[in-house]
Amino acid sequence: MTTSRSSAKAPRTAYVCDACGHQPPKWVGRCSECGEWGSVIESTVTVPVSGRVVSSRMPAEPARPIAQISAAPARAVATGVGELDRVLGGGLVPGAVVLLAGEPGVGKSTLLLDVAQQWAAGAGTPSLVVSGEESVSQVRLRAERLGALHEKLYLASENDLGTVIGHLDAVRPGLLVLDSVQTVSAPGTEGVPGGVTQVRAVTAALVAIAKERGIATVLVGHVTKDGQVAGPRVLEHLVDVVLHFEGDKHSSLRLVRGVKNRFGAADEVGCFEMHEGGITSLPDPSGLFLTRYLEPVPGTCVTVAMEGRRALVTEVQALIGAEVQGSPRRTVSGLDSARLAMVLAVLERRTKQLKLYNREVFAATVGGIRLTEPSADLAMALAVASGGLDLAMAPHLVAIGEVGLTGEIRRVGAVGRRLSEAARLGFKVALVPPGCGPDGTGGAPKGMEIVEVGNLQAALQSAARASAAAQ
Repeated sequence: MTTSRSSAKAPRTAYVCDACGHQPPKWVGRCSECGEWGSVIESTVTVPVSGRVVSSRMPAEPARPIAQISAAPARAVATGVGELDRVLGGGLVPGAVVLLAGEPGVGKSTLLLDVAQQWAAGAGTPSLVVSGEESVSQVRLRAERLGALHEKLYLASENDLGTVIGHLDAVRPGLLVLDSVQTVSAPGTEGVPGGVTQVRAVTAALVAIAKERGIATVLVGHVTKDGQVAGPRVLEHLVDVVLHFEGDKHSSLRLVRGVKNRFGAADEVGCFEMHEGGITSLPDPSGLFLTRYLEPVPGTCVTVAMEGRRALVTEVQALIGAEVQGSPRRTVSGLDSARLAMVLAVLERRTKQLKLYNREVFAATVGGIRLTEPSADLAMALAVASGGLDLAMAPHLVAIGEVGLTGEIRRVGAVGRRLSEAARLGFKVALVPPGCGPDGTGGAPKGMEIVEVGNLQAALQSAARASAAAQ
C-alpha cells in the first residue's frame, strides 16, 4: 500500500450560481455570467490543506488482454427508426446514454415516443418513457395520435430521481426515455431542478445505472437561446452520444445531427418530416429542396450541399428588385447573409455585367434547408446573375464551388459524392472548380458532363452555353 502524508480538510464558504456554475467571490443578487436573478447560493466546500491519502486496492475485475474481451454486449440494437439508426451508427447500444437536445416544440417527444414504441415491438424488452413535463394522460393522447400503443411500452410521470430508479426496478426495461433531464431532481443534492448541480447529479446517477444494468438510455435536454445544450458543459462529457434536433417551425423538415458519438461517425445527419400523423423518416429527402418547373425560370440555380456525410441536391432562388434610393435591402432565407453580400460585391466587381449596388436582392433556399457551407457560393452567384440578366439556367445544370474575392472558383470537399447524387436525380451538366473534373474525382458519373470553371466570368459563359443548348 502506497500512502502520502495525511491531511486535515478545512471547510470554507463559497458562492456558486445554480444556473451556470459560475463562482463569484461574494454573494450577488444577479449572476454576472448568465444574468439570472436569485440563482447565486451559498455552499460549503472542503479544501485539502496538504496532501491526501492514496491507497491501492484490489479491483473488482482484473484487467484482461483486449483480444479476450467480447464485443457482443456492445453491439447496437436497431430502434426501427431508420434515419435515427443512421445517425447513431446502427442503433442504440445497451448501456449507452444518448442526450437529445432541441428547441421547444421541434418534435423531440414525438420522435422518442415513436422510438420507444418501435423498441417495445421489435427489441424483445420493454421500453419505459418517464415524462417530467407532462402527465401520463397527455402522453397517452399523443401516443394514440401516432399509433404508438404497445403492451410493452410503459409510461410514468415523475420528477424525483429515486422514484425513477424505482420504476426501473419494477419494469426492467431495455430502453429508458427521460423527458427531460432538467425536470428531475436528486434527493440530497443542492440546487433547484435544472440547475448545474442537480443536472450533473441526475445524469451521473443515470449513466452509472445504465452501464450497470445494460439499459439504453435517452435523455432529452433543453437548449439555450443560442442553440447550445443547457446545463453544465460536463453533461456532454458524461454521456456517450450527443444529438441535436433541428427544424424550423414553419417547415416540415427536421434534422437530427450527431455532435458526439462513441459508437459511430459524429457527423451524420438524419432527415425527418413532421406532419399531423407524427414524424417519419426521409431516406431520400432531396426532392423536398427542388421545385419542378414546366419551363425554365430566371433566378434559380441548383447546387449539392453536404449535411454531414449526406449529399442533398438543393435549389437556390434569387429575386432582383427595382432600383431604389438609399440603402437597398439584402434579405436571405436559409442562406448566410454575409456570404450573399460578398457574392454580390464580387459579381458586380469582377463580371462587369451586373449593377447591384442600388437594387434590392432577395435570396432563399427551397424546403426549409439552411445552407452555410461555401460550396453554395457558385449557385448563389449564378442565381443572382440569372435573375439580374433575366436568363434562365438550364434545368439539368448543377453548380458547385466556393467563390473567392478575386472571382476565382475554389475547390470544395466531397465533389465525387455530390456529383453522384446529382447524376442520380437526372442532372446532366455540372460546373465545378478546377481540379474537380473526372481526373480529380475518379471519373465522371455516367451521362454527366463536367465543366471546370476557373472564375465567375467563365462560369457565367458556361451556364449560358448550357442554357442555350437546352432550348
